[in-house]
Amino acid sequence: MGEWQRRPVEEIVAEQVAYYEARASEYDEAYERRGRHDHGAAANAIWLRELGEVRAVLDGLPLEGAQVLELAAGTGVWTEVLAAGGATITAVDASSEMLKRNQARLGSLAAKVRYEQADVFAWRPDQSYDAVVFCFWITHVPVERLDSFLRSVASTVHPDGWVFFVDDRERSLSFDVSTRIEGTSRVTVRRLNDGREYRVVKNFWEPGELQDRCRLAGLATTVSQTTYFQYGVGRRR
Repeated sequence: MGEWQRRPVEEIVAEQVAYYEARASEYDEAYERRGRHDHGAAANAIWLRELGEVRAVLDGLPLEGAQVLELAAGTGVWTEVLAAGGATITAVDASSEMLKRNQARLGSLAAKVRYEQADVFAWRPDQSYDAVVFCFWITHVPVERLDSFLRSVASTVHPDGWVFFVDDRERSLSFDVSTRIEGTSRVTVRRLNDGREYRVVKNFWEPGELQDRCRLAGLATTVSQTTYFQYGVGRRR
């Protein structure tokens, strides 16, 4: 791949990191359906119900006492679910502000978490794990990096260990200003509450294609969908 092809991907990924660092203080508004993310009582009720259903899937995995790696851990919405369920977590995120908010959210549960500020693509673990979890991250992986990312996940989890992920389904999101294709990836321009705009990768996958990509990486995964979410549960073969 020539330099002219690599540079846009690297630049957009760097801009994506900057976006989430800047967005940390307003990130939870999307989960709580506040401000721009309030789509009315009926739509909000469906979104929150389905989010609860997906959380229940994660809660249902046998992770009591497990060593779990959480990639792109963000403000701790899912870290808290894992820690409350009895897991010990290594939480990795490129944003120091996200990790600060994660730790504050967890309170005493943060004692069960080792925090690592690092580029998710470049970070390498010093151990293997019983499970790897990444929430609202897989759509931010550039197309040309997806297979290597999934192989890295497979190499990190113990044989027969678990993988769980969840993300948005393709639909209009409250902070998306415009979208276009740059290189091989779908890129969206997102606006913060203060008007600043950033480019982020936002690739959506059909369930069958994503299952195939996981399978080729060594992960036997079932990908399911609700109105708003796509999630996968799998095991390393």
